Amino acid sequence: MKPTLLILAAGMGSRYGGLKQVDGIGPSGETIIEYSIYDAIRAGFGKVVFVIRPDIEKVFKETISNKFEDKIKIAYAFQEIDTPIEGINSFPEREKPWGTAHAVLVAKDKIDEPFAVINADDYYGISAFETMADFLINDCTPDQYAMIAYIVQNTLSDNGTVSRGVCAMDKNSNLTDVVERFKVHREGNQVFCEDERGNRLEISSQSLVSMNFWGFHPDIFEVIRKQFVAFVAENSDKPKAEFFIPLVVNQQIKSGAAKVKVLSNDEQWYGVTYQEDKAMVQKAFEGLTIKGNYPAPLWG
Repeated sequence: MKPTLLILAAGMGSRYGGLKQVDGIGPSGETIIEYSIYDAIRAGFGKVVFVIRPDIEKVFKETISNKFEDKIKIAYAFQEIDTPIEGINSFPEREKPWGTAHAVLVAKDKIDEPFAVINADDYYGISAFETMADFLINDCTPDQYAMIAYIVQNTLSDNGTVSRGVCAMDKNSNLTDVVERFKVHREGNQVFCEDERGNRLEISSQSLVSMNFWGFHPDIFEVIRKQFVAFVAENSDKPKAEFFIPLVVNQQIKSGAAKVKVLSNDEQWYGVTYQEDKAMVQKAFEGLTIKGNYPAPLWG
C-alpha cells in the first residue's frame, strides 16, 4: 500500500499577512504546496490529505487541488476549534484551533495507511520525500516513527526570527527529545536563540532541527486522541495553549511506547514565514526550475 501525505494547511498566516497556502511562488504561479505534492508523487506516495479550515475550502480547491486531482488521490479534513473528538463533550472558548497534533487528529477518518505529515508552507526537497517514503513502506510500525531533520543553518529566514525544535538523539539516531527554541536567527556565522524562559543561547549552526516532517503508523491517531482529551482538560483555562506534535512524540519516547528514527537531510529549506521572504523564495524556485529539478509550468 502506498503511503499517504498529510498536509497541515489550516494556518492563519498572521505573520505573513495572508493565506500563504495559496500564494503563488513558482515561475508559473505555483504554490509551495504544489512542489511538495509533485515531489511526493515522484517518491511514491499514493494519496494526499489536506487539513484546512472550512472558510478557505473554496479558494483552496480553486487555487491548488484542481491542478493535480487526476494525478493523485485527494481528501480533505477540517480543523476547527470544536471539531468533534471522541471523549470531549464540550470545548472551552478560544480564538484559534489547538495546534499541529490536533490538526493531525482531525484527519483520523481519512487515513488507514502509514503516512507523513508536513506543513503547507515549507519546501522540503525531493530527497526528503524519497527517504520518508522508503521508511513508511519498509520500516514503519505502530511503535516506530520517523522524522526528517534539517541542519538549522539551512532553515533560517533573513527577515525575522523563527521557532525551531532542536533534536537530541542517542547513538543509534533515535530521537530522545525535541527542545523548542524561540527567536532563532543568524548573526554572522553563528546561530542564536532563546529558551522558554527568554534566556539567550547560542546553538551550533549544524544542529539538527525538526521542520514538522514526521512519519507515523495510523495507530498514532488513538495515541493522539487520548493525549488530546487529557490536554483539553488540563488547559481549559488557557486559551492560547497549543497541542503540538512534539508533545505527543516526546511523551511516547519518554514512556518507552515508541521510538523515532531521525533521518537527517541536508536539503535547503525554503519557506515564507514573513512577506519579505517571498522574493527570495521565488528566486530560489526559479533557480531550481532552470537546473531542471522541476518543469515550468509544474503540471504541464
